[in-house]
Amino acid sequence: MREQIAADLGGAGFRTIDGGSIAALLEGPIALLGDVVMVDCAVTGSRGLDAMTLAGLARLDMRVARAGAKLIVSTSMAGLDDVFAVLDQSAPRILVAPSRAERVVAVGRIMGEAGASRVREMSEEDRLALLRLSQQVEAIAQSLDRMTKPLAQQSHPGMTSIAGYKRASEPAPAAFVASGQTQLPDPRMVRQVIANRQARMRFFDAELFGDPAWDMLLDLTAAHGEGAQVSVTSLCIAAAVPATTALCWLTQMVESGIFVRVPDPADKRRAFIALSDRSLTAMAGYFASLRAPMTLAA
Repeated sequence: MREQIAADLGGAGFRTIDGGSIAALLEGPIALLGDVVMVDCAVTGSRGLDAMTLAGLARLDMRVARAGAKLIVSTSMAGLDDVFAVLDQSAPRILVAPSRAERVVAVGRIMGEAGASRVREMSEEDRLALLRLSQQVEAIAQSLDRMTKPLAQQSHPGMTSIAGYKRASEPAPAAFVASGQTQLPDPRMVRQVIANRQARMRFFDAELFGDPAWDMLLDLTAAHGEGAQVSVTSLCIAAAVPATTALCWLTQMVESGIFVRVPDPADKRRAFIALSDRSLTAMAGYFASLRAPMTLAA
């Protein structure tokens, strides 16, 4: 895998150095860091990453943050929660089951961001514009990747994710769920809104309706009323877009204070995502506005 990544990046004009395995990080000093460090730690099955690998990732995360470098980690859905929880220092870019083209795009994007940050501080509007542009570039990369695969191997990430999505928790019986001074709608109503949005994919191409930020807001609103904790993997599935794209939006919304990262007190390797207090208030106001009588101007 390291040889393939080096070949792809070399073909795109980047100079690469093979840093060895993650296990080697525990055996000695990290000899050299470039502008961008790329790590692959895909997981097969459902057991997640082992403790030695997580310790190596945590050490690399701290070193990258201190050096001011950028970190890209590719993993699988089975390893996503572990990777997200342990990498909390360097603001890494996490790729989920990426294609070869997506890896190159990720490096190019991070190099572009680093260059832009040296010139001036990026505003919130700049961040969102770059996020949307990056999403479009990733979609192009995925389309090119699908063109190189046999038809039988092709899939639609949004449709596949929705089909496998289920939350195992009972909704609260009350019409509205209190959260301090915030009145949220019955989570069953929010789940119905989500189901209605997902129903569109049965009749139209799922890529027409990508709105990951709103889908994640709805999912977290329903989960708050249900008293359910939402993992990173679960939230990425709820976003109904490829997991790498969902992670970009999730990270931006955490940085913007819309979402908050909640450590799991029972397992330090895990972290959950929840709505911030101001987001709870905003969602309550949104649903209250839907119930308000509509007036038409003369």
